[in-house]
Amino acid sequence: MKQFFLIIAILGFTMSFAQKLEYTDGKIFQDGEQLSSFETKNLMKTDLKALHLFKKAKSKESIGGLLLGLGIGGTVADLVMGLTSDVKYPTGVTYAGVGLMAISIPVLSGRKKLIQESVDMYNSGLKDQKKTLGDNFELNIVNNTNGVGLRITF
Repeated sequence: MKQFFLIIAILGFTMSFAQKLEYTDGKIFQDGEQLSSFETKNLMKTDLKALHLFKKAKSKESIGGLLLGLGIGGTVADLVMGLTSDVKYPTGVTYAGVGLMAISIPVLSGRKKLIQESVDMYNSGLKDQKKTLGDNFELNIVNNTNGVGLRITF
C-alpha cells in the first residue's frame, strides 16, 4: 500500500511540472522539446503579462537584427564599392552603417532578460492558477455612442 501511494505521489509531482517552460541558451523548452516562437505565444495566451513581455523581447530582437543587418550591409556594400572603383573610401554610407550597428547594440541588449522574465512569470502563473481560478474576472460599465452596456472580461 505504501508503494502505491509513493507511485501516485511521484506521478502527481511529475504531472504538476509538465507544463513548465525552461529557458536555456536562448531557446525555450517544454518537457525537453524545443518550442518555436509561435508555440510559445500560444502557450502564453493564458498569461497576458508574460505574453506581453515575450512579444516585447521578440520585437526588440527583430528591430535590433534589422538595424544590425542594415549596418553590416551598408558598410560592406560601401567597402566593395570603394575597392572596385575609384571612389574615395569611406563615404557617408560607411559611417551610417557603423552608426546603425552601434544603435543595434542597446536595442538587442536586454532581450534575453525579458524572455527569461516572461518564462518565469508564466511558470509562476501556472502555480498560482492551480491555487486560485477565476481571479482575472472583470465587470465594467461601458458608455459609447451606441449606448450603455456591460462588459465582462475573464
